[in-house]
Amino acid sequence: MEVAVIFFVIAVIFVTQSIKVVPQQHAWVVERLGKYTGTLMPGLNFLIPFVDKVAYKHLLKEVPLDIPSQVCITRDNTQLQVDGILYFQVTDAMRASYGSSNYIMAISQLAQTSLRSVIGKLELDKTFEERDIINAQVVQAIDEAALNWGVKVLRYEIKDLTPPKEILHAMQQQITAEREKRALIAASEGRRQEQINIATGEREAFIARSEGEKQAIINNAQGQAASILAVAEANAQAIERVAAAIRQPGGEQAVQLKVAEKAVDAYSKVAADATTTLIVPSNMTEVAALVGSAMKMVQAQKSSVG
Repeated sequence: MEVAVIFFVIAVIFVTQSIKVVPQQHAWVVERLGKYTGTLMPGLNFLIPFVDKVAYKHLLKEVPLDIPSQVCITRDNTQLQVDGILYFQVTDAMRASYGSSNYIMAISQLAQTSLRSVIGKLELDKTFEERDIINAQVVQAIDEAALNWGVKVLRYEIKDLTPPKEILHAMQQQITAEREKRALIAASEGRRQEQINIATGEREAFIARSEGEKQAIINNAQGQAASILAVAEANAQAIERVAAAIRQPGGEQAVQLKVAEKAVDAYSKVAADATTTLIVPSNMTEVAALVGSAMKMVQAQKSSVG
């Protein structure tokens, strides 16, 4: 019974030593008698008991690594407190096991030195403007060295850039002054545009008034011309009708009668005026002679028209 128990224990040990189940996204490095012999992939794997040994276990997922905060000096001798985070991934389990005694510490230290070197080439203002460039240069510097460690550096991100309090206060004052300057410029531009708009409006109003006055004068002149033309046409029509009436039978007698009536009417108006001294001709034939002269003028006009 005791022998059976011993054999059972030995069998269990053999099974546990020979069968290895590797989880997904993991890689296990196997040594045979102290020498690298292979890498176990995810799934079921078999080893030689007491000969093969799992020496290293690596995670193949992307790993975030917090880079400790450090003081960096810019090109214009300004101190900056900088911290960041690095993302890397193990791509070669064998190199990660034997390329460095501690690749995580090596990556962290290399990230700090690379960051100091990159920031030392930039001025203070550029460090805030060119974070993407800084991140890319740090990744490039680390990635070249990390190839021998079986590690791929994916990206680096600066979490915070903190200048000294004096520099920060000066920057805030500069920002305030710049904003006040932009506000003054905007206000002056607004006043300038307002004056331009007022001048433009006055000019357009003056032009509109002058155009209106000009049109009014033209309309008045055209109205007067039309009035004069209408009066002239009416007089011409009246004269034509009078001339036509004279040419009719009895027209001359009607004219004589009309002239006589006008003469008598004129004498009566003169006589009615108390302030006027009326001298009556001694010979009334002079009135008849006046009427006869008028008739001769009418006949001469009639002859010319005929």
